[in-house]
This record gives sequence, structure tokens and C-alpha cells, in this order.
Amino acid sequence: MGLWETITGRSKPKQAQLDALFHVPSAAITLQAALGLTATGDGAVCYRGAVGSGFATTQADLVALVSEGPDAPRVTTTADAFGFTWLELDHDPIDPANPDLTSLCTGLHAVNTSLEEQGFGPGLLCSLVPFTGADGRSVGLVYLYKQGTFYPFAPSGAQARDNLLELQVRDALTGELPMEQDLSRWLAIWGAPGL
Repeated sequence: MGLWETITGRSKPKQAQLDALFHVPSAAITLQAALGLTATGDGAVCYRGAVGSGFATTQADLVALVSEGPDAPRVTTTADAFGFTWLELDHDPIDPANPDLTSLCTGLHAVNTSLEEQGFGPGLLCSLVPFTGADGRSVGLVYLYKQGTFYPFAPSGAQARDNLLELQVRDALTGELPMEQDLSRWLAIWGAPGL
């Protein structure tokens, strides 16, 4: 921390390490082997939208960019009850047991990077990659943009979480992904797409 930060009591915000998203495909192999969880092939980026034509244009450009090409995902945007926007990437996997997570993570990275470059980085909340088990359990691997870390979120019903599964996922991926150690940051993202 520099002198000015000490005097004003402010520190620079931690920089997002968006390249960590590219480690999700190898983490998916670990989750499948250790816990029987398979990636759905879908993902989403959550952010607080800004008012104005500049943001609307940026969001429309993002949707066009990510949905370009023959193998591109379907891209939709929805608003949740808390005022956040979810930009969803929905891939139709050729092999449901082995979805193309590399393309998904590239798309999630592109969305985050584009919003950041256009000055909307402060509105970014998280990115989400959902996983399911043969037993019906689901868990989302959540990337916290402002912390540069991941945490698991496993809903088990209306406003209930499977804490044991969340801890198992954390333990399986520690050392493979930068996992969030502060459990108070493991936010519940009720109604997130894919969970």
C-alpha cells in the first residue's frame, strides 16, 4: 500500500484474474472423477446493468459477438429479482457427457473482458458454470470477479444449500483453482440459471 492509500484509507481494488476461467475444463475432470459431477456445458455471467444507450449498445454487441459462428451458443439475457442481469450461454453439446468447456470458458472470458474494457467492470459480480450429478444434485462453480476466486454453490431446495457437497467440491479443487477461503463470500445465488 502506498503513501496516498495510507493517508486516504483507500486501497486499490484487487484485479480480476480472468485467465483462471481457463482452468475450469481441467477442474471439471477432477469433479467428474472425484464426485461424479458433470458440467452441463452451459454458463452465465452476472452483472449489474447500467442505464443508458452506451451500456445497451455494449450488451447488444456482446450478444452478437458470442453468438457468432456455426457452433456458437444460444445467448440470452434475463434479469433476476435482485436487479442483476444474467447473460446466459447455452451450448447444445454433441456429447452430453463431454461438453465443450473450452469454448464455454472462452465465451465467459470474452463477456467479462468486454464489459471491463468498456468501463462496466465495477458492475460485474460473477461467472457461473453449472454441474450435475447422476443422483440429481447440482452445484455451480462460481467465479467471483472482484476477488479473482472460485467457490461452489449447491442449492438443495427452496432457500436451502447442500453445505457438505460445497465443502467436498472445495476440497477436490483446492490447488487446482484459486478457491475462496472466506466462507462469508460464498454467496447464495438463488435462481441462477442452470441450477
